[in-house]
Amino acid sequence: MKIIIDDKIPYIKGALEPFAEVVYLPGSKTTADVVKDADALITRTRTICDKEILEGSKVKFIATATIGFDHIDTEYCKSAGIEWTNAPGCNAESVNQYISSALLSFSIRKRFNLKDKTIGIVGVGQVGSRIAKTCETLGMKVILNDPPRDRAEGSANFVSLKTIQKEADIITFHVPLNLEGEDATYHLANENFLQNLKKKPLLINSCRGEVFDSEAVYNATEAHDISGVIIDCWENEPEFDLELLNLSDYGTPHIAGYSKDGKANGTKMSIQAISRFFNLGIDNWEPSNVELPENTIIELDGEQQREYSILAEVILSTYEIKNDDEALREAPENFEQLRGDYPVRREFDTYTIKTKNVSEETIEKFKKLGFNIKPQ
Repeated sequence: MKIIIDDKIPYIKGALEPFAEVVYLPGSKTTADVVKDADALITRTRTICDKEILEGSKVKFIATATIGFDHIDTEYCKSAGIEWTNAPGCNAESVNQYISSALLSFSIRKRFNLKDKTIGIVGVGQVGSRIAKTCETLGMKVILNDPPRDRAEGSANFVSLKTIQKEADIITFHVPLNLEGEDATYHLANENFLQNLKKKPLLINSCRGEVFDSEAVYNATEAHDISGVIIDCWENEPEFDLELLNLSDYGTPHIAGYSKDGKANGTKMSIQAISRFFNLGIDNWEPSNVELPENTIIELDGEQQREYSILAEVILSTYEIKNDDEALREAPENFEQLRGDYPVRREFDTYTIKTKNVSEETIEKFKKLGFNIKPQ
């Protein structure tokens, strides 16, 4: 058996070598000629798995170590008898951490309290659901839009996109990229959408670049029809709109889901899927030696500090969006390198907070966010 693996997928080397010939290649080098005698691929979003590279190959199974799978031509795979899997939710907590940092950083810069704001979450899957809980913990009013869930579950917990446009001070998008159909999300934030916003909200895109119509968002930002824009996912990346970056409040190189935990989860889910498909007997495989930050202990003395400041201090100590923003602005031509060489970032549950002079109510909020607590 032969398996081709994207060489940017971490923690995977050695896992499948006992069972197969394993070839590690950059996504751009995974061509039709290379895959023709492969039985399986483990890939990322940069490799387009379609008829062009798969036709005539031996490929039986594709695992992508990502939530998104729009780089896989699922209809062709179905017609060719190729099974595939993605890694749903693998980096949901990483994106939650990213959004938490983005919201707090923006609120500090603009000098407002998130408790006074309504956030509209468009797309309430594994990512959007976690963000909703975090925003509620931070005291925000949360309104949810998810048409497929609305149809399946009833509208008690969901609102229309028009309600989001009318009531939200902040709108964050967490949808898959659907090019057509009743749930199409391509250019969801287009000129019409932006012209019908009532509160000049902050817009955030950390799902798929093409969900934003870049030109329309640029025009709305320049005209001050929105109060700000934070973008992690860009149209046409890595050749993205530098003028839109210049107007954005924070711009990052598609790294919202790039915590080491998220990457490890994606790898784990891919290996386990390969094992189940080929009966390799490693269905419970997990990566080891996932890097840690220099310090996983947060010393917190809350004396004479407001709760909002305490929450912001701790969350931003785990991840500062401004660092990724500065790196991209300094060298936008290094978009892919910034992703490939991304530094160690771990999620909230990696950290233990040693608390002093912190109320039980605030401690409970930290627990809800996922932190470990150890009173001093």
